[in-house]
Amino acid sequence: MTPLVNQKPKTATSAVRIDLASLMALRQQKGKVKPPSSRILAAQDGGYRSNFRGRGMEFAEVRSYQPGDDVRTIDWRVTARTGKPHTKLFQEERERPVLVAIDYRRPMFFATRGNFKAVQASQLAALIGWQALQQGDRLGAFIFSEERHVELRPQSGKRGVLNLLRQMVSDPVWQRPAQQPFEPQQRLYQTLTRLRRVVRPGSLVTLISDFAQWDDAVEKQLSLLKRHNDLNLIFCYDHLEAQLPPAGSYPVSDGRQPFNFDTTSTSARQQYADQFLAHRQRVEQFCLCNGAKFNLCATTDATRYSFHILEKRKK
Repeated sequence: MTPLVNQKPKTATSAVRIDLASLMALRQQKGKVKPPSSRILAAQDGGYRSNFRGRGMEFAEVRSYQPGDDVRTIDWRVTARTGKPHTKLFQEERERPVLVAIDYRRPMFFATRGNFKAVQASQLAALIGWQALQQGDRLGAFIFSEERHVELRPQSGKRGVLNLLRQMVSDPVWQRPAQQPFEPQQRLYQTLTRLRRVVRPGSLVTLISDFAQWDDAVEKQLSLLKRHNDLNLIFCYDHLEAQLPPAGSYPVSDGRQPFNFDTTSTSARQQYADQFLAHRQRVEQFCLCNGAKFNLCATTDATRYSFHILEKRKK
């Protein structure tokens, strides 16, 4: 696990909303990031060699099958139509597809200090976008909430970053009525099933979430995603989710009615902390077992001083 930040921001932004100007300003941080030297092929745009897990290449053409060709690349449709075996040829991609998946479900619109988790996720996504631009990668996105999801196909250059920033700022989740319960129409694993189907093999996928509804089905979908892609998980959380406040009685609401929350029980406080720790450790253990990268981001962290988010884990 790698902590995301170790400094405080120099300028203040809204803790509960995002705006285009502040996300654009994060571009200034790209100078603090150096592309991983082990992956660079040239100083020009598109200076990365894809990992080519599965079909991580650009399709080029179809030709007659020749002895020694990989049988996995046989084009069965052309073979059936012509009656003779044909194989697909691929050419190496010069730009790595980078896709950032952003969780805009209701639990992400919460914080007791610092920024909403959704604000943190948005700032991290913007920072990833600017880093992708600096490194010559193609940037895409998958933004999801209870109500809908939005897919942005990977694009090169500044256009890809601006599309992401505008989509995040204009997303209707920022206009939702406050204090409504979290009642998703589908579980997280169903959303990730869709994500896995739209991600192009050979991509670098960064999923930013608090991972509410994490279960075996989620792990299965992410394991399948990891087979053909690099995977980063950024775990967003608020300190209240990790540990209860000092013993006392606190007025809270579930979105429908208010009630008092008693934190005086020592055993209950310990059980609460243990539940969060178990949740975090399960996500972290999944990353460890599947070769994915795991990072923590608290609502009080200064995301603009993050580490090399796009750096590939060394093997």
